[in-house]
Amino acid sequence: MPPLSLKRARLVPALLAAVVLLLGAGDDARVNRLGHQIMCVCSCNQILLECNHVGCPYSSHMRDELVAAVARGADDSGVLQWFVQTYGTTVLVVPTTTGFNQVAWIMPYLALVLGIVLVALLVWVWKGRPALAGAGTAAAVPGGELERFRDQVHRETEI
Repeated sequence: MPPLSLKRARLVPALLAAVVLLLGAGDDARVNRLGHQIMCVCSCNQILLECNHVGCPYSSHMRDELVAAVARGADDSGVLQWFVQTYGTTVLVVPTTTGFNQVAWIMPYLALVLGIVLVALLVWVWKGRPALAGAGTAAAVPGGELERFRDQVHRETEI
């Protein structure tokens, strides 16, 4: 049986290999997460990491900038702020929840509520209207006029 120090010596290369392989694993996940929060600015309206615009002049450069920012150790909000300062607020996939951008979050719900209220109001108003008594029925035409109209229709439609 080998001594304990020899067993540890065998584990050191395996431990070093694991550290080297797993050291960059967190960076790849961060790049992937941040890359899906940023839009490509080439007007293809696609997420940066999914931009498949042939000959896109921006996506490869923006990906390199993202990888470099993550490699520098910048935090997520710092990376996103840098992209906003460089390319403008349209670079973000999801608008921020501050200032005027709150309108982008509020308007869909407000439009839905207003639409429901409008439909309910229309139904309530239409339900309150008096119904036209016998409109479109034989009761709307008094007495013998109905027969006179039928005769007229028959005469005018005969060939």
